[in-house]
Amino acid sequence: MHKSYQPLKPASNRYLQQRWDQSRYEDHRSKVREAKPVVSTKGIQTPAHIQQKLKKVQVQEERMLVVERDNHLLASKLAAISRSKGLVDHRNHYPECSLNAEKRREKLLQVSHENQAIYQRITTQKSSYRRELWEEDWEEVERRRDDIARYPRGVREKQKSRKCVKFSGGTSSGGETQHTPVQ
Repeated sequence: MHKSYQPLKPASNRYLQQRWDQSRYEDHRSKVREAKPVVSTKGIQTPAHIQQKLKKVQVQEERMLVVERDNHLLASKLAAISRSKGLVDHRNHYPECSLNAEKRREKLLQVSHENQAIYQRITTQKSSYRRELWEEDWEEVERRRDDIARYPRGVREKQKSRKCVKFSGGTSSGGETQHTPVQ
């Protein structure tokens, strides 16, 4: 292996030169391994108030208090259920309340007042139609219709007779008779 070694400086014996270079290199590596740093690279020490995070601890304690309170309520409810022999309380006695009920009530009162005012205006207004003229026109139309018609209405009513015709037949039992007016 010493024959293939090429030293950086000219040497009369390559084998010895290789051993010397190798020993110098190992010596250098051991010095590098054992060297102590001159500059501190640790960084600054973090302050205690940042390391501890007191707010996080406080939030966790509050959560634990809420969980403990809920557990206590659940335990008391379970104890009440076990004491009451399993009766179910399914009735809600809470009154129904709407958040805008007062506003709806005011709006309803306003609309009813407006309706009342409109009703008053309508009832106090005199009619612009003259019913007497309509009735007179209708009577005139009826007279003209009776004059034009082949069989006037009043005459037909007078001609109706109150005679009854007796039918005897096989459909009804016992030979009953039916009376129908003739027209």
